[in-house]
Amino acid sequence: MGSDHRMRLLHQQSARQSTRVTSSLVLVLVGVLASVAVPDARAGTKKDGAGAFSTRHYRNLFAELGHSKKEISAKIDTAYQQLFHGDPETQSVAFSAGKNANGPLAYLTDWNNHDVRTEGMSYGMMISVELNQKAEFDALWNWAKTYMYIDDPHHPSYGYFSWSCKTDGTPNEETAAPDGEEYFVMSLYFAAARWGNGPGIYNYKAQADQLLTTMRHREVITGPTRFGIRSVGNEVDEERKMIRFVPVVNRSDFTDPSYHLPAFYELWARSGPPADREFWAEAAEASRAFFVKTTDPQTGLAPAYANFDGTPHPTRFSQSTVFGYDSWRTASNWSVDWSWWRKAPQEQQLSDRIQMFFRAQGLSTYGDVYTLAGKELSSRHSTGLLATNAVASLAATDATAKDFVRALWDAPVPSGQLRYYDGMLYLLSLLHCSGQFRIWTPR
Repeated sequence: MGSDHRMRLLHQQSARQSTRVTSSLVLVLVGVLASVAVPDARAGTKKDGAGAFSTRHYRNLFAELGHSKKEISAKIDTAYQQLFHGDPETQSVAFSAGKNANGPLAYLTDWNNHDVRTEGMSYGMMISVELNQKAEFDALWNWAKTYMYIDDPHHPSYGYFSWSCKTDGTPNEETAAPDGEEYFVMSLYFAAARWGNGPGIYNYKAQADQLLTTMRHREVITGPTRFGIRSVGNEVDEERKMIRFVPVVNRSDFTDPSYHLPAFYELWARSGPPADREFWAEAAEASRAFFVKTTDPQTGLAPAYANFDGTPHPTRFSQSTVFGYDSWRTASNWSVDWSWWRKAPQEQQLSDRIQMFFRAQGLSTYGDVYTLAGKELSSRHSTGLLATNAVASLAATDATAKDFVRALWDAPVPSGQLRYYDGMLYLLSLLHCSGQFRIWTPR
């Protein structure tokens, strides 16, 4: 269970007895202070919504299917052990990489593409903090800071992480992908709340504050990288209050719907750097409205890339204007937002809509890439999409939502060549659907 986020009013009582009248006045004053001056931060106010942040209750969709706590724990542990400590050729995506002055190093690799991505590293850190695996968390963070972080103040990507590196740490690109930064920040805040802060790079809160500030306020820097001249600025669009696809100038005038994480933004609006809290509160509302605009009104499918008005954004990538691999995560994002905050009822409608579409395609046979109108472009029935469709059940209202949860329960742990992306989404979704992806907030 996460740290108790509530603010507690400490009543200091006088050691000496006073008159009955004075005592009564003191009691009245204390009551006024308790109810007005220091409200309970989890009191379920409109500002805090009516989700898990306020109630501290997380739905366990697997328990709702009748599975025991022991069964659920065993399933999650099996998935974690296989993906983090299984056979290195066919199962694991996490690998030890020696030590440095900060301690052990480890990376999490996309086995199919033979690289290390901020996406995967940050997912691995989030999984580790939720499962209380501090050694794994620290080793992944150490590798990211050692090889991916750009600390040269003259470099265009100063303050960010190279989104892709070889497994020896050599960068494949020296620009950032904001979804990695977002998950780095959130996992670091959770680590600070769950384990407390340590020295240097293990002062989790200080690291998160610095990175989150950089994401919003980084000024444009133009200069050479290993791959040519780049001009890199901040990772958000200030006017629309939305996350960019990349912070590269002239390539950053659009977004990725699956990068929108209003559930995280609400937490940053409470415990992030004070000067930016209002911005993140507004960003959460902007993303909720954006989900409605960017999803197809019939299928509920979101494009891989979109303009800030929600329309598909064409790029040189073949899947940019269709429901592609990035798109799988979008339904999970709005459903977790509903689970934690319950501020946007339209998220329930979106989950019902997308599940209705995939149910019509055949629960055990639907493909993993579609046009937004619903034409199948790839027939592979991917575990990663199966998993995020199950998470959509956190917001869905239709009784058949349980069928998507059952499909995730019955799916084996991903293995083989494509185990990275499928596996990370599978394990994250197990945590979401079991109520074990929880908010860890400062004491």
